[in-house]
Amino acid sequence: MIYLQHFKLREPPFGITPDTSFFYACSSIQDALNTLLVAVGNGEGFIKVTGEVGTGKTLLCRKFLGSLDDGWVSLYIPNPALDPKTLLLALAEELGVRPGTGDQHLLIKSINHALLDLARSKKRVVVCLDEAQAMPIESMETLRLLTNLETEKRKLLQVILFGQPELDHKLADPTIRQLRQRITFHHHMGTFTRAETAHYLAHRMRVAGHPDGAVFSPAAARTLHTAARGTPRLVNILANKSLMLAFGEGTTAVRRSHVGAAVADTPAVSAVRAERWIALGVGLACAVAGIGWMLVR
Repeated sequence: MIYLQHFKLREPPFGITPDTSFFYACSSIQDALNTLLVAVGNGEGFIKVTGEVGTGKTLLCRKFLGSLDDGWVSLYIPNPALDPKTLLLALAEELGVRPGTGDQHLLIKSINHALLDLARSKKRVVVCLDEAQAMPIESMETLRLLTNLETEKRKLLQVILFGQPELDHKLADPTIRQLRQRITFHHHMGTFTRAETAHYLAHRMRVAGHPDGAVFSPAAARTLHTAARGTPRLVNILANKSLMLAFGEGTTAVRRSHVGAAVADTPAVSAVRAERWIALGVGLACAVAGIGWMLVR
């Protein structure tokens, strides 16, 4: 980034690629991480984490996987929009299984043997599926059948589904009600509060190398929070543009005017603001029409 030296930074502070070195434990994300660690520690079968686009589900997943010790074998499927057989092949690859033939029955058998071998070695296995709302119903049922393998104490395979709210709609399908009943832990990720947004901005600036992180003025942080609606990804996008605008003016402080210009240049944010103004205008028009009708009467 062209402004790194200007703000005394080692690296860009507001990238949109999930980076656990910038992990910020706001209340919602910390609660989600605690839920995951407790759930897998208890040996539960299915766990579900949902959240709107840009709320940090992938970052949470990576932080969770990085928190597991050597007693765990973790499998990560970033895009589970796969048919049942392809999903099984992906899981086999993650487990280091060579299924040989493409027969689905033999593939499942090979995976089960691998899970049993890991259990004998005192290893526990967890699979994390990102963007789980894209998984076909048939693949979800295949995954459920895999989790049937268990000892007297615990499941040999635990599954964590990370997805957008649409995942709940998919799980409402009656054909996978058995899977739905096996989801014993659930967490829905929220967005930043106004105070958390201000702390988040300073936190990422410090991690990136700034001496104290105090770059965004309180007014700038409030404006940014309102425009981004507390959504981490949008906060990052607006903060990055605001830093560029401040750099362009030769100042080391981000003001509300910089954030306003960044908002105007960001369709994902400015479109929402326009919708709000349209809704407000429609509401006012209806109110005026109602008053006029009453006066006519």
